[in-house]
Amino acid sequence: MKKLILTAMMSLGMLTLAASDFDRHFSAGTLRIDLNHCGDASTESYFLDKIVKEPYWGGSKVYLIDTLGYGNQHLRVYDAATDSLIYSRGYCTLFNEWQATDEARSVRKSYAESVVMPYPKDKVRVEIIARDKRQRESRIFEMTVDPSDYLIIEPRQRYETFDVIYSGPSEKTIDIAILSEGYTADQKELFENDCRQFAEAILSFSPFKDNRRRFNFRAVWVPSEESGVSIPGEGYWRNTALGAKFYTFYSERYQIVDDFQRVRDVAAAVPYDYIYILTSSQKYGGGGIYNFYGISSAADPSNHIKVYVHEFAHLFMGLADEYVGGAEEGMYDLDSEPWEENITTLKEFDRKQWSRMIDDKTPIPTPPTSRYENTLGVFEGGGYNEKGIYRPAMKCLMNSFAGVEEFCPVCKMSLEKTIRTLAR
Repeated sequence: MKKLILTAMMSLGMLTLAASDFDRHFSAGTLRIDLNHCGDASTESYFLDKIVKEPYWGGSKVYLIDTLGYGNQHLRVYDAATDSLIYSRGYCTLFNEWQATDEARSVRKSYAESVVMPYPKDKVRVEIIARDKRQRESRIFEMTVDPSDYLIIEPRQRYETFDVIYSGPSEKTIDIAILSEGYTADQKELFENDCRQFAEAILSFSPFKDNRRRFNFRAVWVPSEESGVSIPGEGYWRNTALGAKFYTFYSERYQIVDDFQRVRDVAAAVPYDYIYILTSSQKYGGGGIYNFYGISSAADPSNHIKVYVHEFAHLFMGLADEYVGGAEEGMYDLDSEPWEENITTLKEFDRKQWSRMIDDKTPIPTPPTSRYENTLGVFEGGGYNEKGIYRPAMKCLMNSFAGVEEFCPVCKMSLEKTIRTLAR
């Protein structure tokens, strides 16, 4: 009992120390740096667009320095006077996915992006580190920001918001902002119902349902001029609030919003950790990018509940797709170990947590036979590649929806770890 009490006191002391770090370096609000991410298949650069002060900080005041190590990009914020690291986060981008396409080999392109951090009290040095397919790091952007600069924009546009599920203060919970897209002014009640369905869908799958009290869901209502979203491959274009569309990278089901800065403008109406966009579309499909945003069709009559949770897992902790095929087939270097926790190239598999979860009698690689259908192993095929990339199980929501009702043990473990890291 004394040991338990001592451990609890030590944990409380660490949380108090972290909170004091936040108060020393940061004040209310969010500092947002809008950038243009430019380049081609082999090069990338960031160019500054503008700096914005958002009214809320929805993130943790305790978990300031990233320890998870996920993402192709890493934001690092240093106190300019002491050059000490005071905040960091990993994330991924649509631009990096585009780099794996055929188009990126012949043209240069730009995507609107942004990064956020708690609003600093003093000058900070901000840098962005890129990690390539071989996991090599390079600094591709750096600037110093003075938070008292009067040219920092403070938006005055206001949006209607409402709570979907409220569990507690933002600094102790994980906050999801749900944005409306393709809902016309007379479809507000429909959007409200879709938000409730979305939140309950996420919380119906483990490990989210086991951590229900750690999540807040808030909605931002932005009506569109026209209902639905654009479907370029069918010659169908709609005038909507965020400009969502299908056929991203010529992939029919991949639905995205190009202008992430516009997405941030809307999401800033509420405190948030993550952004999810619900579209008033009956077409099956969506997308999810780690620490960027998630999106899917709310009116799809088939598997949209599973699409919600699949795309949310991408957004929430960067779980990789475990299926084969797609425009992103060239995203991974088969001679390097990917950072995603649910796929491996077997180059450094011993550093994957799931290597220690496998029974000694299970062969590696594991044959995809009925004998191992419910066995944790190393099954070839994943990360869009039929050969050279392996996944933990034959069945998982990150692989297929048909006959599958849950995440595999590896994905569950990784999601649980992220939940407990962020909400404390």
